[in-house]
Amino acid sequence: MATITKSQIKEFVRHQLATNEVWAKAGLLKIYDFQTAEEQQIEATCVHNNVGFTGTDGEILSSFAKQLTYKGYLSPKQMALVYKKMPKYWKQIIGISDQIKLISMVQKQNA
Repeated sequence: MATITKSQIKEFVRHQLATNEVWAKAGLLKIYDFQTAEEQQIEATCVHNNVGFTGTDGEILSSFAKQLTYKGYLSPKQMALVYKKMPKYWKQIIGISDQIKLISMVQKQNA
């Protein structure tokens, strides 16, 4: 079994966040969970703590996360934006992922 590199894991996660609806939505909700309570309430990023959404994404992605939580869906146009924006959060997603499962998924893809 070939060794999986950090670069392969990064690219796998970025690809999943950019193309896989389940990954993109789950990632959106997980990153939203990293926002402070105040940030969630005002739908903006105001604390620079290296977790959660960036300042430019805070408002739109927080509103999407709330909609997904309360209504259970996002429109195709909203999903297109989620696919565009979520790959930049790959590092936070890797940090909270089950590393063994993640490596296994990358190995299966590369098999």
